Amino acid sequence: MPPSPSQGRPILDIQHATVYRSDTCVFSDISFTLREDEYAASVGPDGAGTSMLLKLLSGEAHPIPLDEMRMCLFGEECWNVWDVRKRVGIVSHDLQRDYMICAEGLNVVLSGIYASNDTYEYQEFNSGQIARVHEVMQELEIESLAGRRFGHLSTGEQRRFLLGRALMHDPPVLVLDEPTSGLDLKACFQHLDILRAQIQKGKTVLLVTHHLHEIPPEVERVLFLKEGRIIADGRKDQHFTDGQLSRLFDRPLTLVLANGWHQALRLDQPPANTTVNVRSASPRRTLTDTRWPGVVRSIR
Repeated sequence: MPPSPSQGRPILDIQHATVYRSDTCVFSDISFTLREDEYAASVGPDGAGTSMLLKLLSGEAHPIPLDEMRMCLFGEECWNVWDVRKRVGIVSHDLQRDYMICAEGLNVVLSGIYASNDTYEYQEFNSGQIARVHEVMQELEIESLAGRRFGHLSTGEQRRFLLGRALMHDPPVLVLDEPTSGLDLKACFQHLDILRAQIQKGKTVLLVTHHLHEIPPEVERVLFLKEGRIIADGRKDQHFTDGQLSRLFDRPLTLVLANGWHQALRLDQPPANTTVNVRSASPRRTLTDTRWPGVVRSIR
């Protein structure tokens, strides 16, 4: 694996890990290190194993204990899952799908204290933790929804409450699974603005996604996963190319860039009267693609 551009201490260090889900091999001999103060994105097609990184972090999955395998979190080979959950904030699709629909919004955020699904009478919360709940909800602009039940919230609102839950301990690390999936454009941009604000606070961030538009400009490192293997790992500006993305997704693609954000377009004939105005991801050598009026493509 190429060295990470970050010089921070390792947060997650996986070496030669093989992971199965039932009888299916999800990861085959992968090695990956996420360092402090790093902003990275794991990208791959469906079934590539991207979401398994979240399960390794949360303790829901474990590598096969082979001699050459090593896995450390915050420099420790043995750790308490509950302690890790205070240091790593995780928002996943599984959590959103399984969360109690009757839980009120305020309790969703508060449940981050114990990493529980809703809050319960036997749990104790002090005044500082209650104040923290209101601080987080105000930051995420969801205070007005504090009394609404989780099942009555929109997809984007649910996602913000679960992010608030992940932020309750003010963890130094955030791991987000397809953060804008299912959101409309307005909610998508709102959620990405919130994510960028967390990056600007200095939090280490790992995004797990199938979609390039979810990757903020601040993310410098990308990890390409395909069929359970890492096929590329390094700087975004080196690996975000037409050729590499086409091989990753097994489809002819062209990459476009606007204001630091990337998007992939299929190389097919567009509908009539379609005009897209974007800049090439690589401005050094460009041409105008006659199949897409107004699109400037990079020559790969």
